[in-house]
Amino acid sequence: RSEQQRRDAFPDWLHTYNHHRGHTALKGQPPASRVPNLSGQYT
Repeated sequence: RSEQQRRDAFPDWLHTYNHHRGHTALKGQPPASRVPNLSGQYT
């Protein structure tokens, strides 16, 4: 991959990692589930 391709792919990867991928340290929950009111989640 080129550097530009890597940069272009990073935002989607980061979103998936933080919002959809379960983490064993969080009992299978994504990190975003631990942040209160993330993006107005609890309005």
